[in-house]
Amino acid sequence: MVQHNSGNATLQRSTLCNSIAAFAGKLGFSTMKSILITGCSSGIGYDAAHALAKRGWRVFATCRQQKDADRLVNEGLEALSLDYADAAGMKATVTEIFARTGGRLDALFNNGAYAIPGAVEDLPREAMRAIFEVNLFGQFELIRHVLPAMKAQGSGRIINCSSVLGIVALRMRGAYIGTKFAMEGMTDALRFENHASPIHFSLIEPGPIATRIRENAIPHFERWIDWEGSAHREIYATELRPRLYAPSARKDRFELQPSAVTAKLVHALESRKPRARYFVTTPTYFARFAKRFMPDAWSDALFRRQ
Repeated sequence: MVQHNSGNATLQRSTLCNSIAAFAGKLGFSTMKSILITGCSSGIGYDAAHALAKRGWRVFATCRQQKDADRLVNEGLEALSLDYADAAGMKATVTEIFARTGGRLDALFNNGAYAIPGAVEDLPREAMRAIFEVNLFGQFELIRHVLPAMKAQGSGRIINCSSVLGIVALRMRGAYIGTKFAMEGMTDALRFENHASPIHFSLIEPGPIATRIRENAIPHFERWIDWEGSAHREIYATELRPRLYAPSARKDRFELQPSAVTAKLVHALESRKPRARYFVTTPTYFARFAKRFMPDAWSDALFRRQ
């Protein structure tokens, strides 16, 4: 009973604070900076939402499923549902956020994404279409929704969460790699196109981070990949499936906690001169070095074994 009352009290405080902040924003009195973060149900987004709220940001933490958003509300966050694959629903969520802030948004952190493990030749067209809808098309559509308001207010930060796999390619990860390589190029294009504007665009490039991305990838792997009928069946059986399904195989070398990504995010949001790219883990720094300074034959020999 005590826990139940505590949860209700937290929810009531959160609702009251949100109402006051929304009213102040409409009147133009609010000095609290606001940020929309996607993919907050766990991992990087979850850590970032809580950390930035503690730093005084007004955080709009979004999750694909409403039940996860409700859980975050009970934890004291201002949370809503947002699914990149649902264009109408995403627009409605942005409209609701602007209604609460009086039309202002200081930052966007595009973080939500998923993976479909498998060889490129085993990916059906529908699988590729589905992952690009979420990992790329939805993210840049969300940017289109918020960018006009940022330009009108004369400031804004847009940070896209890429990956070490946006720098180098590895086997059996082609679908995810395709979305991240595309994100890198399109974010650069946005930065060039808006170089004279007051909006800053940054990429955060994590490597191995302790998240649920492998666990969350299992349903997509099982839906789309006919591994038993694949020419790469042996690789699936001895390498890929053990990494997906065996808990003891899920920790990578040089793996860091999501807070390492949040630290880079804070710099991208609060520094007077944010960087175009933020590298997070040792493999990411090495991948950047290898692609810039190694001959392709050398880097190919190195990365095709990973």
